Order: sequence, then structure tokens, then C-alpha cells
Amino acid sequence: MKILAVADTESSMLWDFYQSSYLADIDLILSAGDLDPDYLSFLVTLGHAPVLYVPGNHDSVYERRPPSGCVNIDGRLYVHEGLRILGLGGSMLYNGGPNQYTEAAMRRRAMKSYFAVRRQKGFDILLTHAPARGFHDLPDTAHRGFEVFNTLIGRWNPAYHIHGHIHDTYGSAFRREDRRGDTTVINACEKYIFDI
Repeated sequence: MKILAVADTESSMLWDFYQSSYLADIDLILSAGDLDPDYLSFLVTLGHAPVLYVPGNHDSVYERRPPSGCVNIDGRLYVHEGLRILGLGGSMLYNGGPNQYTEAAMRRRAMKSYFAVRRQKGFDILLTHAPARGFHDLPDTAHRGFEVFNTLIGRWNPAYHIHGHIHDTYGSAFRREDRRGDTTVINACEKYIFDI
């Protein structure tokens, strides 16, 4: 299965200069948040692949105008053609805005999916907006990762952790891909294509 992961920055190639060949072989699109809802609606309409998403810390508009034709998997385990995807949107609490959580609050959100994850014997992809603590995150509160994501990865050993929130314009702090044990950690800023 070929997957397009997107986050934070709308790709001009996929939107402004779109050609049908760009998404012709994409089987699934995963959004890690902070994208215009019209952009996600555009991708699901013209790409002919389902779009699953979690909200980012700048996605308050999703409550009034969610991406049309897309599936919000925030706070739940979603199974697509046998691929198990756990979604947890939002970032660390830093100014009281929407989709911001303390570590304890994110841990409670993750625990709500525990029985679904156990029933499915784990998950293949962890889709989050924020990174895990110590993997692609930054030291400031707004961009700090969640320790509970490390717990989830350590316990269930998914093939991938897809996140956004850390932009490619952040200089040397930006890392596209890393490994944590058997899990590939991918920063989906703008776009990233991979096979599973």
C-alpha cells in the first residue's frame, strides 16, 4: 500500500500545480494536522484515495468546517484494509488554545483507545500531530513532544509513527526520518510518500 503523509504546509505541487499523475498510485492519505480543510477536501476528491486525519494545534476551523469527505480518526483506532491506525491529534498545552493538552491529558486520551488497540492486537501506524518526546521535538513548550507516544511505541511496536508540528523551516532541528527500535518515525511536514 502506497501512503501519502501530509502535515503543516500545503504542497503547491499537490494543490496549485496539481496533475492527476501525482496521486494516481496513492492508496491512502494521512494528514498529521495544521492543514487547510479545503486542501484535504481537494486531495480526497481528486486523489481517489481516502484521507484520514488528526487535528493540529491550529485546526480550530475543523470544528466549524471539517474537511469534506475525510475521516477524523483523532482519539481512536481506525482500520483501513487491515491497516491499523491509531490517531491522536493536538500539541502540548502552551497558550490554552484548542487541540492543546498536558502530558496527563494526552495520556488519558491514549488510554481511552487501549481496549480497541488490545482487541486489534496493536496498531501499525501511530498518527499524531506532535512528535514523541525526544524524537524530532524541540525544547520549548509549544514544540515539546509527548512522552506517552514513546510509551505507545515501546508497548505496541508499530511500523510507523507519522507526525507533523515541526516544520522544515526550523533549520537543523528539522528531521524527516528516524528509527526508534523497529518503528520508523516520519515528520510529514508538507508531504512524504512511503510503502507499507
